[in-house]
Amino acid sequence: MRASDQAYARLREEILHWQLLPGTPLSEIELAERLGVSRTPLRAALARLALEGLVDTSRGRTGVVSEVSAASITDLFEVREALETQAARLAARRCDPPVFDALAARFAAAPDLLQREGADAYYALVAEFDDALDAALGNPVYRGALDGVRLHLARARRIATANPERLVRSAEEHRLICTAIRDGDAALAASATTVHLKASLTTILDTLSTRVTQKGTA
Repeated sequence: MRASDQAYARLREEILHWQLLPGTPLSEIELAERLGVSRTPLRAALARLALEGLVDTSRGRTGVVSEVSAASITDLFEVREALETQAARLAARRCDPPVFDALAARFAAAPDLLQREGADAYYALVAEFDDALDAALGNPVYRGALDGVRLHLARARRIATANPERLVRSAEEHRLICTAIRDGDAALAASATTVHLKASLTTILDTLSTRVTQKGTA
């Protein structure tokens, strides 16, 4: 793997997992030393992250990790709802039912998974659901659009990680979506997806608001 690819992958992971927090300055000298790369491949990595919207280079020569605001998350979910509800409809018409039957069973067991292995294991299961949805769609153009939204969603939904009760409810919502897709019920699949997305958005915005309030009174 090229040095620029290694730097990109490492920084992307750190941003998505909140190891590099929004607003963090990205000093080329410091990052090059920490990542063990020269500044040329590092700049290439930062340019890729800027194109994806994870790094903000509008404030001067030193880029910063892009902010996660209530407005940006709301915008993201508007696009996500349009894409994912239609994806659920199409999947219900095109899917391999046993695949979503198995996923429904695994989401039903997700509370135990969360207790044993934590949020990362649950998000890995959600990623498998996304992959199954993409396979059912069989549309690479649609997948590209979904992947763009999912990139930013991966960072936004980490805000809800500290709310285990929400993750349990999310698992049940995913189970219902999987069941509807398995049964070929396009209307129910879309409706269940809408319910899930609205609940997720509410949780993220409430948690973000609480963080801002706590920061302001600290």
